Amino acid sequence: MSAPAQLVGGGRDPADVLLRDVRALDPREQLDERVDVLVRGGEIAELGGAGSLSAPEGAETIDGQGRLVLLPAFFDAHVHLRTPGQEHKEDLDSGTRAAAAGGFAGLLAMPNTDPVLDSAPLLGSLRDAASRQARVPVGFLAAITRGLGGEQLSEMAELAGAGALGFTDDGKPVADAGTLRKALQYQRLCGGVLALHEEDPTLSRGGAMNEGPVSAALGIAGIPTVAESTMVARDAALAGYEDGRVHFMHLSCAGSVDAVAAAKGSGARVSCEVSPHHLLLTDEDVRTLDTRMKMHPPLTSEADRQALIEGLRSGTIDCVATDHAPHAREEKEVPFEQAPMGTTGLETAFAALHTGLVLPGLIGLGLLVERMTAGAGLFGLEISRIASGARANLALVDLDARWVAGEHGWESRSDNCCFAGRELQGRVLVTLAAGAVAHRDRTLAMAEA
Repeated sequence: MSAPAQLVGGGRDPADVLLRDVRALDPREQLDERVDVLVRGGEIAELGGAGSLSAPEGAETIDGQGRLVLLPAFFDAHVHLRTPGQEHKEDLDSGTRAAAAGGFAGLLAMPNTDPVLDSAPLLGSLRDAASRQARVPVGFLAAITRGLGGEQLSEMAELAGAGALGFTDDGKPVADAGTLRKALQYQRLCGGVLALHEEDPTLSRGGAMNEGPVSAALGIAGIPTVAESTMVARDAALAGYEDGRVHFMHLSCAGSVDAVAAAKGSGARVSCEVSPHHLLLTDEDVRTLDTRMKMHPPLTSEADRQALIEGLRSGTIDCVATDHAPHAREEKEVPFEQAPMGTTGLETAFAALHTGLVLPGLIGLGLLVERMTAGAGLFGLEISRIASGARANLALVDLDARWVAGEHGWESRSDNCCFAGRELQGRVLVTLAAGAVAHRDRTLAMAEA
């Protein structure tokens, strides 16, 4: 019996399109030049000099006029699609539609659903639903412990055989070191990455934002950054001891970056991610008590933010992941301390980071593209690239376009985006995912009309 496909969905008609005179930028292919890119049958058939290729009969032509930028489409290793059980917040169609609008051609969905994704039959039904509904390919992480309870391991080998790409109790830590060690031992049998939400609940319990001067001024119980960094250090040590493969999710503070750097220096097989909101915002943004600024882990200090940027720049932090966490409006329209944690991010990730990090010169565009595509490789998946013969996973971007996040609504079912109302620069116009056109911006359609 063959193993199930790693990602499912995105099964639309393969595209035939000529992308004429675009600036193609792919750091892995050492490509940064004006070219024509011909996509035929959903694959990149040919690259040629700008204006040198002709569109075959029946193929669409999109003229970049030397101004539009073609990038490898992004991959998000950390999203919440809320299916099953919380479809009022998000579902497979709306979540992957939001992903396509943000230039993503692949996602990994978290298992903290209702019911929790901790059994092979449920995973099978989700994969079947995604094959029919998802606009871009989706993979699934299954729970490390049953019901996310932190005590009894899920049937990891059976879940891996059913298509789980890894395991996580995201939303909750595996607080018990012995349980995590046992999971690392089972990992030798079934493979897959253990993706860890790092938090010591004895330190974080009752907190609603980062512990510091802002929480003191607002009179809100705080969560100290050591609640995260001490768990990163503990679990990196366990991973090294068991020679396990561990991925640390949504780092938020300098202590965690230091712990990951030390673990990598010691030879531990660890990787990590950072989310756009932790790279761009701080706990100062919580002073308004806007519940869209409440997320888990919380926004931290400016010193922590700078450490995260440096970690991204140096390679200590391997990839960007949005932790796209949709909530219904009425759930967020409550006092700050009562609101659920989480922000959406698929539709704004690239534009927000381009605006906040690339334009000020803090990182280069090539580095941002590399980090926004790297998550696929961390989970054993193919990374998008602009090369002849590659599957067309592409994002066509107007780097000069300015737009206000959320001004014309969202593709996501939820609007709890921490960047809502902000002017961003850089807009995804077209996304090809798994060889098919998954998104086309309204402005491009109007321009062609």
